[in-house]
Amino acid sequence: MKEFYLQPKIVSAMKGYYAQQFIKDLVAGIIVAIIALPLSIALALASNAEPAQGIYTAIFAGFTVSLLGGSRIQIAGPTAAFATIVAGIIASQGMSGLILATLMAGVMLVIMGVCKFGGLIKFVPQTITVGFTSGIAVTILIGQIKDFLGLSYLHGEKPIEAFEKLEANIHNISTFSWQALAVGAVCLAILIVYPKFEKKVPPSLIAVVVGALMVKFIPVLDKGVFTIGELYSIPKGLPKFQLTGLDFGADKLLAVLPDAFTIAILAAIESLLSCVVADKMVDSKHNPNAELVAQGAGNIMSVMFGGIPATGAIARTAANAKNGGRTPIAGMVHAVVLLLVLLVLMPYAKLIPMPAIAAILFMVAYNMSEWREFVKLCKTSKWHEILVLVVTFVLTVVFDLVVAIAVGLGIYVIFVIVEKLKKKKA
Repeated sequence: MKEFYLQPKIVSAMKGYYAQQFIKDLVAGIIVAIIALPLSIALALASNAEPAQGIYTAIFAGFTVSLLGGSRIQIAGPTAAFATIVAGIIASQGMSGLILATLMAGVMLVIMGVCKFGGLIKFVPQTITVGFTSGIAVTILIGQIKDFLGLSYLHGEKPIEAFEKLEANIHNISTFSWQALAVGAVCLAILIVYPKFEKKVPPSLIAVVVGALMVKFIPVLDKGVFTIGELYSIPKGLPKFQLTGLDFGADKLLAVLPDAFTIAILAAIESLLSCVVADKMVDSKHNPNAELVAQGAGNIMSVMFGGIPATGAIARTAANAKNGGRTPIAGMVHAVVLLLVLLVLMPYAKLIPMPAIAAILFMVAYNMSEWREFVKLCKTSKWHEILVLVVTFVLTVVFDLVVAIAVGLGIYVIFVIVEKLKKKKA
């Protein structure tokens, strides 16, 4: 009997499932949850959201995508790719606008899966994906300079764009805190050096613990270093249902429609790219249409319960594979473990210093930058492909992702048409 085209991967993964694999999935899920904990908080803060919202996202989107998704090992949650986009939507439309945009994006993703759009990812050229990924990495790095140096914006500035943040940092450089730099430098050193000697405990967890202990027990660091608890509220217990009181009027929906489209397109591209990487790691084949439906449902669940947009997280998915995860059970375990952490340990997040968060995000930016691939493409690609790469990169940093992808694709399509016309004439 032919398999239903939207069948979740968990259906086939459970056939012949045995106790030994469950133990491997359990261990992998716990390890991924430990990795995801500081990352989820850091990415929420990079998105100008509350720390707990990153955890909510990893729990609700992570569980839903594992349950319904088309990959055996995909781990979903907040990602760096969304950080600047989410921050911009919150600044322009407020949190209610972000919720609406994400709900609409979720519906779009479900429709894309039902209409079998999953296979279209192969038509997105590598120069565009590398270009916008590298551009996002640069914007994240620029956005964390403030907290890494302990700067304070004295005039109530809330810059969103990368160059606005650079300008604000220059204007407020006099507020530099050597204590913040010291904490950030130690945490960054841990993130760089620690994995060379020991790989079992996630370096990001070590970094936030060491950073918190430095601020708590070294008196000279007590002033000049902001912690999460000093800047954000840390709620207790489960999140509340978020859809009550939202404005679903036509004007509001039209206002957030472009943002919804951005979220849907980026979620689709990032998630399916992550699935491709995952397939190579575990010798599997994902179902792209089921994955799109799952990503849509996951984003809807996320914002219904206090989260932000989510997508497939390549680094956490890779960690899942390396630690023995081979079925969606591992991703579901990761979500359940984070739920337990939320209920028991979340109040301790207030002790994490902001420079430690900045250091983690510096490493996230470096790891996602694909600078080696960027250089390789510049050396080996045709001149018009290099043009697409550079234009997409620059527009992502200077303007936004939508403009970058639209212009990049436009240039690419033009040159494809020109090449075909030349071949016909020849």
